[in-house]
Amino acid sequence: MVLRSWKSASDPSNGRFRLGMIPNSLPDYPEFITWDGDKRYWRSGPWSGSYFLGVPQLFTEASNGFRIIISIINNVKEGTLDILYDVANDSYFVYCVLNYDGNLILRYWDTGSRKWTFQWQSHQSECDIYGRCGSFGICNPNKTPICQCLRGFEPKNNDEWTKGNWTSGCVRRSPLQCSSNTGDKLDGFSKLKNIKVPDFPDLVLADDQDDCKMKCLGNCLCLACAFSKFIGCMIWNTSLIDLQQFSVEGADLFIRLAHSELGKRSSLINHDEFKDLVLFKFKKLVVATSNFSITNKLGQGGFGPVYKGKLEDGQEIAVKRLSKASGQGLQEFMNEVLVISKLQHNNLVRLLGCCVQREEKLLVYEYMPNKSLDALLFDTFKNPHYQKQLDWKKRFNIINGICRGLLYLHRDSRILEWQGSSGQNKIKPNTLRVVGTYGYMSPEYAMEGRFSEKSDIFSLGVILLEIVSGRKNNKFLEFECLSLLTYAWKMWNRNDMLSLIDPTVFDPCYQSEMLKCIQLGLICVQEFPEDRPTILTLVSMLDANDIMELPQPKQPGFTHWRDFSTDEANQIGQQYDSINHVSVTVLTGR
Repeated sequence: MVLRSWKSASDPSNGRFRLGMIPNSLPDYPEFITWDGDKRYWRSGPWSGSYFLGVPQLFTEASNGFRIIISIINNVKEGTLDILYDVANDSYFVYCVLNYDGNLILRYWDTGSRKWTFQWQSHQSECDIYGRCGSFGICNPNKTPICQCLRGFEPKNNDEWTKGNWTSGCVRRSPLQCSSNTGDKLDGFSKLKNIKVPDFPDLVLADDQDDCKMKCLGNCLCLACAFSKFIGCMIWNTSLIDLQQFSVEGADLFIRLAHSELGKRSSLINHDEFKDLVLFKFKKLVVATSNFSITNKLGQGGFGPVYKGKLEDGQEIAVKRLSKASGQGLQEFMNEVLVISKLQHNNLVRLLGCCVQREEKLLVYEYMPNKSLDALLFDTFKNPHYQKQLDWKKRFNIINGICRGLLYLHRDSRILEWQGSSGQNKIKPNTLRVVGTYGYMSPEYAMEGRFSEKSDIFSLGVILLEIVSGRKNNKFLEFECLSLLTYAWKMWNRNDMLSLIDPTVFDPCYQSEMLKCIQLGLICVQEFPEDRPTILTLVSMLDANDIMELPQPKQPGFTHWRDFSTDEANQIGQQYDSINHVSVTVLTGR
């Protein structure tokens, strides 16, 4: 069976992609492969008797209750490979199509709606692209970044890896002993659960999983092994390519490592220091968040996603799953947790505890049920009443609260740096890569990696302008590449600041207060750090009654490159989904 894609959505001629079933290195356990020209683009993993090892979610149990039954006949003499499939429920009809973009799509006939209904697709995430993380790299769509090296391995090209180009893969840190094994310094295995097994396995005879591991250790070329009751013992002798981490199902894969890589990691946590902080178990947070379900996701920031969860006692929590892009070691992470745990302020979200398990680092905060500022301001497509809930009095109180929370961080808490409440901006160690939320980073930080208190002031200025206007900076006029800062500066020079105010909250009684906040926002986003006020000065200006006493702002950062027309300036920016998360803060102590 060979499926060929169309050239485009409207051109039925042969396209780039084709799909077929091949015996691969396991003749009796073939797999589906999608090719992009001569290169592999996707693979299903070998057939295990009840499902393909690379797509367990499809064949174990479909969401609407019917099972797909597959029988494979490998006729070696005739050189043919036959696949027979059926569904357990005869009332269902299914068909599959290879889309023009290489995505294999399965649909079934819904007798109720009398429509072909989507059932499954091969490309659920970026991890389904063949070899996304290179050799000895593993892809997990629920982590940020999605690629990481296997335990005992490190990036082959660290510069490319930090830029998000993972195709060069990883290399082993410590060589295997193999025939040099002496005494108790033997090679061993690191176990990975729920894995899409790598491509190009070899089959060896083994009675069970333990026997399979022994066969691998007895072969100097063996890099990894896995045991399937239907297939048997699979080993890999060359490279490990196209690995993926699943949330459920998948195979147990054993990665062979040198003895030096197998030792338990020493504890760097002084439990006396953390006696007032809860150290959560990872399994407990998995249960609380329904395995970090997408339905529980509250948002995504520069340092990882945030999920809503509920503990066994009913307490609701917000769990921030830090990404590998943080570049933190365990000691650095725990030091920061200790600093955050000491902070107490009405305008700061309280940290309840943390979790560290191998590569996983998570922060657990109290859950704020009244939605985020971001949702109330910008999620008007999801709920048009959100924005109306924030009248001007509430918005001004929020501005006051943010400023006083930042004042506490900069002055009262003895914290040297507040690293980005509006995106957790940070420079990774040993690299110039900037991590943070785009649209809130100051010019000197985004361009040169220089971070200071004035970087926070810039981020705060962006938020002030967003609160007053009800519009998002980096999605203001996206189709025109026009930012809110550019538009606000244009309106300032025209003396037409009223055009910037959110019409849903405009009230002539509060006009001077609104104009003051716009002017303060522009003062905060000035291009050069030395022109921006300190947070103490900003708070005093916020309390000032006479707007005429405020300094005149200079041109904001990121506005030199774009000169737009009068017509463009009069356009009203559309509302877009948010990526600003102002409630979570990462801090570094003195």
